[in-house]
Amino acid sequence: MTTIADTVRDLYQSCNIGNNHAGSDYFTLIRKLVEKRKNEGEVWQRYIDQVYLLVMDEIIGNTGQPREVVKFGTSGWRGILGKDLFVRSVSFVTAAIVELYQAVDVEQNLAPFLGVSSLQEARKKGCVVGFDNRFGGELLAAAVIEVLVNAGFTVHYAGESTTGVLSAALLELSAAFSINLTPSHNPLEYGGFKYNAADAGPAASELTDRITANARRIIVAGASPLVSLTAPLPAPSQRTDIRPFDSLECWKALVRRNVTAHGLDLDRVMHGFQKNQDLCVVIDSVHGASRLHVAPLFEGNGGERLIHLRADADVTFGGIAPEPSSANMRQVGETLRARPERLKLGAIIDPDGDRIRFTDGTVEISMNQFGAMAYHFLHEVKGKRGMVAKTVATSNLANCLARAFGEQVFEPKVGFKEFKPVIGQALVCFEESDGISVIGHTPEKDAYIGLLVAMDMVLTLNLNLGEYLQRIEEEYGAYYPDRGGLEVSAKGEELKVILQRLQSYGVGALVKVGEVDQRIAEVIAIDGRKMIFEDGSWLMIRPSGTEPKVRFYVESRTAAGTGNLVQAARAMLKEIGLL
Repeated sequence: MTTIADTVRDLYQSCNIGNNHAGSDYFTLIRKLVEKRKNEGEVWQRYIDQVYLLVMDEIIGNTGQPREVVKFGTSGWRGILGKDLFVRSVSFVTAAIVELYQAVDVEQNLAPFLGVSSLQEARKKGCVVGFDNRFGGELLAAAVIEVLVNAGFTVHYAGESTTGVLSAALLELSAAFSINLTPSHNPLEYGGFKYNAADAGPAASELTDRITANARRIIVAGASPLVSLTAPLPAPSQRTDIRPFDSLECWKALVRRNVTAHGLDLDRVMHGFQKNQDLCVVIDSVHGASRLHVAPLFEGNGGERLIHLRADADVTFGGIAPEPSSANMRQVGETLRARPERLKLGAIIDPDGDRIRFTDGTVEISMNQFGAMAYHFLHEVKGKRGMVAKTVATSNLANCLARAFGEQVFEPKVGFKEFKPVIGQALVCFEESDGISVIGHTPEKDAYIGLLVAMDMVLTLNLNLGEYLQRIEEEYGAYYPDRGGLEVSAKGEELKVILQRLQSYGVGALVKVGEVDQRIAEVIAIDGRKMIFEDGSWLMIRPSGTEPKVRFYVESRTAAGTGNLVQAARAMLKEIGLL
């Protein structure tokens, strides 16, 4: 008879677990143990905990270089915990950021991007530091804090928090910058490092390029005068030289202060939810940092009409990829459908709270639709005037609305930092991967501001989101977007070279879409390749900025046509050698 101990021993062997951290595949082992826990019960949790002790030992003790070279993409630096992100590498990357501020005294061209004009100013204003629910987050935050304190910076310590909330805190505290230890929606094995400058938005490439170069130089040298790793790091809770604060209260203060700009009255909305017995709200935190904020955000109101799913701590996310996806939203939809209330609002939020997707239990609302709905709501219901900003990979529903309103559309490449030129002008900024912000809020994507907009919509209009979307589509036409991603072996420059083969699909070229040959009417190549057909449908292919994946996006004007566009995108990828 095979015992649990026998099974564990075999699993350790299959994942090369031994005395050498470098050759040990801890996270494959964790995934297998999580599957055992799912099927056979909590008896397996102790073995998961034991493997995480090995990961912790690697995070603390790794004295080498990251497996992959440090690179700041559209949302910071991401890599595998223990292999890429560990105390030493995170300390060196923090030192690379400190060097930016040391340089500003002699390189004043950095000042507009940093938002401070001197090292002294940056030190005094300080840095907001936080982390999401990932394993080792507090320890990696301790490494960041040690470097910052040694370099003379004030540290505002938020503890576990979300990206949008930390950005709001950065503005409310008038800090110089923020560092958040998070890989956003990436799977359980990933760690991440987000840096925002004083404007509280994703850093400009002029800064991230410098951070990348500084970090690589320091890592190769293996030392920095700003980093000392000779003693155990003090836990943030044990330090008396940092400033702990309530980050969510900062978020609330920012929303209240700017209510005139966006028209979203936090207190009125929450009071309206408390009074409206016909509205049920279901929020799935997928075990992420938002699990700490939902109850205080609603200030204890709602009773059984506020249902919080996956609100416990679990660094494995139950083995799923913790992104706002249709598959991950099933429990939200099922919960809503079982409720008696007429108005139903469901949302799923990713681990660091910068992405959100909605459902009313009947209709799923991705950001492609919701971003356009938010624009319609602020413009037509709230009476605000201004443009809409959307990344090139998003639905053209927002473009249609802007044309009808006589307003402009700002349509940059993928990455929330690309909205910087229109912050303060665009009523809504949103991207295809479920990120949104609004005028008067932070220039960083924020699930909570999206949630507030959705609640205001439902309460003000007395409509479910699906009903509101239907009204908009009846007046302006329907759009049917979809997206997907495929893991590929090629990456970096090699992947970019392969994707250049798509240039054969130029204006006038024919593409087989279902049973019809569609002619390309326009090509947008600011970020990958977006091919727009004569009937207004389109498909787009681009490399991921954070993972070894190719992403594709499509939009049809008919419900049946979306699947055909997806197949056409796959056919293109196969033709150029990626499938």
